[in-house]
Amino acid sequence: QIINLITFGDSYTDVDLVWDGGLPWPKYAVQYVDASRVGDDGKSTTSLDLYPFAKSGAVCSTELTPSIYDSLYEKQLPALYASEKNGTIPSTVTPDNSLYTLWIGTNDVGAWGLLTGHEIGNATVVDTVQCAVNWVKTLYDRGARNFLWQNMIPLEFAPMYLPDAYPNKFTTEIKNATAWHLGMKELTSAGNEIAKLLLEKFVPSLEGAHVGLFDSHALFSDIHAHPEAYLNGTAALNVVDPTYSCIYTELQDVTETVPCTTVEGTDRDSYMWWDELHPSEQTNRVLAKQIAQVILGEENKWTTWL
Repeated sequence: QIINLITFGDSYTDVDLVWDGGLPWPKYAVQYVDASRVGDDGKSTTSLDLYPFAKSGAVCSTELTPSIYDSLYEKQLPALYASEKNGTIPSTVTPDNSLYTLWIGTNDVGAWGLLTGHEIGNATVVDTVQCAVNWVKTLYDRGARNFLWQNMIPLEFAPMYLPDAYPNKFTTEIKNATAWHLGMKELTSAGNEIAKLLLEKFVPSLEGAHVGLFDSHALFSDIHAHPEAYLNGTAALNVVDPTYSCIYTELQDVTETVPCTTVEGTDRDSYMWWDELHPSEQTNRVLAKQIAQVILGEENKWTTWL
């Protein structure tokens, strides 16, 4: 039984700096799992403990793509090792009762990474994906056995990467928005297929490992195509506009204050996106319910066990 959830990644998984206007998906996953484990006395039989290491702005490695934030290999994994050593992660956290998750790639391929030629050396999406896949082996060699590897979402649907995208708080540079849209479609689709092939190739050699490939791309594509099945707010369903939007002018300093628009109350749950780059809280609830199924050992339509 999984009673520990240990998360890695970027702003999509960060529980400290939250980018959806509410609770992040790992905390919702904990709520859903605990609610499913309530006994006859109304108390949770075994609660799920969360050990979060994901940080906003993260890339897989700063040897491949630049980032001033806590990357997976340079910061997040060392933080895990330090927590194990100093007892922040107790000895009761064992390979058998822990699930390690990784959701990364958005910044590697994004507007400050591969999409705009900001790679380091000659790094390509092959390298950034290989880096993320290597995370499984890195933790396996330290004793971990249960993994959920979440692939990249269809970022071309994010407001920031739409063909008619406006300058926003993430970037105001002059760009060919159509080229960004098409480039992001290629990077995420190709990167995910590379990841699938790499994982299928080497996971069978990891004796005793349980590795699930969670198809975030397919889930988010389905939300985009069929919002009525996932979004439940009181406004018209919207998979294009963000709940919280700030419109800048080209080349404007993003530290300047501009008028922002925020959708309030239950209308928010009709939106797929929180801002120009991040999923909404309702979208993250949807994601959390799927991952809760994985944690509970139930069949999940978006997860393939390799």
